[in-house]
Amino acid sequence: MVKRIVVGAHYGLRDWIGQRASAVVMAVYTLIFAVQAASLQGLTLENWRGLFSGGFMKFATFLFFVSLFYHAWVGVRDIFMDYIKPTGLRLALHVIVILLLVGYTGWVAQVLWRL
Repeated sequence: MVKRIVVGAHYGLRDWIGQRASAVVMAVYTLIFAVQAASLQGLTLENWRGLFSGGFMKFATFLFFVSLFYHAWVGVRDIFMDYIKPTGLRLALHVIVILLLVGYTGWVAQVLWRL
C-alpha cells in the first residue's frame, strides 16, 4: 500500500476543475471566432479590425487569453512540482512564469484595446 503524504496548499480538485473550465471557455471562443472569421467578406485589415472593433469580441478574446494563461499556469506549475525537486529553483521558476503570464495578459489587453 502506498502511503501518500499531503503537503503544501492542498492543490487538487479546485485546480482540476479550473483547468477544465478554462478549456471549455477556450473551446467555445474557438467556435465563436471560427464562425465570425468565416463570415468575413475578405481577409483585409479593415475586415479584421471590424471583427475586433466590437466590445463583445474584445472581451471574448481577452477572456480566451486569460483562460489560456490560467490553463498554462496550472499545467506548468504541476510539471514543476513533479520534476523540479530543489525548492529554490522551483520557486524561481514559478516566479518567472507568473511574471511572464501577467506580462502577457497586460500585453493582450494593450493590443486589444489599442485597435
